[in-house]
Amino acid sequence: MTSASMLWRILIWALISAVFARILKLLSVAVIGGRRNRKRAVGFFHPYTNDGGGGERVLWCAVKAIQEEQPDLDCIVYTGDHDASPDSLVARAVDRFGVKLLYPPKVVHLYKRKWIEETTYPRFTMIGQSMGSVYLSWEALSKFTPLYYFDTSGYAFTYPVARMFGCKVICYTHYPTISLDMLSRVHGRSSTYNNDALIARSIWLSRCKVIYYTFFSWMYGIVGSCAHLGLVNSSWTQSHIEKLWGIRERIKRVYPPCDTSGLQLLPLGRPVESPTIISIAQFRPEKAHALQLEAFSIAIRKIDDGMPRPRLQFVGSCRNEADEERLQNLKNLAIDLKVEEDVEFYKNVMYRDLVRLLGSAVAGIHSMIDEHFGISVVEFMAAGAIPIAHNSAGPKMDIVLEEDGQKTGFLAQNVEEYADAILKVLKLPEKERLKMAAAARSRACRFSEERFYEDFKAAVRPILCESSQ
Repeated sequence: MTSASMLWRILIWALISAVFARILKLLSVAVIGGRRNRKRAVGFFHPYTNDGGGGERVLWCAVKAIQEEQPDLDCIVYTGDHDASPDSLVARAVDRFGVKLLYPPKVVHLYKRKWIEETTYPRFTMIGQSMGSVYLSWEALSKFTPLYYFDTSGYAFTYPVARMFGCKVICYTHYPTISLDMLSRVHGRSSTYNNDALIARSIWLSRCKVIYYTFFSWMYGIVGSCAHLGLVNSSWTQSHIEKLWGIRERIKRVYPPCDTSGLQLLPLGRPVESPTIISIAQFRPEKAHALQLEAFSIAIRKIDDGMPRPRLQFVGSCRNEADEERLQNLKNLAIDLKVEEDVEFYKNVMYRDLVRLLGSAVAGIHSMIDEHFGISVVEFMAAGAIPIAHNSAGPKMDIVLEEDGQKTGFLAQNVEEYADAILKVLKLPEKERLKMAAAARSRACRFSEERFYEDFKAAVRPILCESSQ
């Protein structure tokens, strides 16, 4: 090797070392500054405050619970919605969920949200979004460092960052980013919304994905264990999180808040001349709306002569263009199945309109596999609509269970079983339907908003009291 080439190598390594040293210095300055300037506040990391789903309801109920438990604590919401303001968020909590905050939360706007969007990562989406969340949380905590960092969206890879900034980390996990069930499906080469058919058909690709999932689950366990307190929404989620994170003593199950009290005021009697089946879910791929539509079309063809023709109402929200496209595809499918006259679509409805629609439904349908909990299933039951849900996870383990020996709904696993369940509800004598609806409503009381506030406050109180001493 010539002396000139050796000199070039030395210069290159010196430059690289200088760059890394500069980056480390900037990072350390940000962390030290953040730790030094921590505010007595709770920062809620919720990049999408307009998703309209159960996660957003948990956010506003959690904010309200903190405001009631510790009035001296400021509540901050980290959001990537640039039109969000304190007053607009208060109005949204009331209009969309009926949650009245004690006072408006402060808002910290995030401008790097594209790094957690699935469209940014056509491949290796899961790890891409997780790494992107690290970047986004760095932006959040650099702008405002609270004493308590509360993740309400399931971005576990942000927890080590929050710990670096000196925050107490609390999280509410709706659904593990990766689960043991996901691993088993890939290993069994089962084609689902998160396991492409091309991969499922290939032994080699399936083995590669198993390795990828195994590595990711190991990383997920490490970052998840950084939480000082982990709240989970169901028995199914709790069992997976405890195994993956390995912090059983720091995991508490707190069922999500469901508007059972308001919905229970609806009369159990329903119009019989035109029975309505309602579906409430964001227009996301895992919600399996197409299955519901196909099952409904089969049930339509099988109804007896003289029976009233049912209607199917899809109620949901769209987060982005991909969701809008899914909604349009669903409308097209209704035309292909020749049931477009019997199907209605409601996008981003206000809470009062949702209550009105629930009050007319004889049944509610939900078809996501391994739905972590299923707030909409509880809403069906509280409103007096017979639930038809997937025979897995939350609905199976926590919700659609017998109440005092009385059946409360139906569970199904495929299109044919869903179609049969729809027909069973439509053929129920009114007396039997009212009996089942009353039992379902009684069971729904276990998941009330009031119960959430009680359990949530009891869970976070030790962390809040410990830090205030």
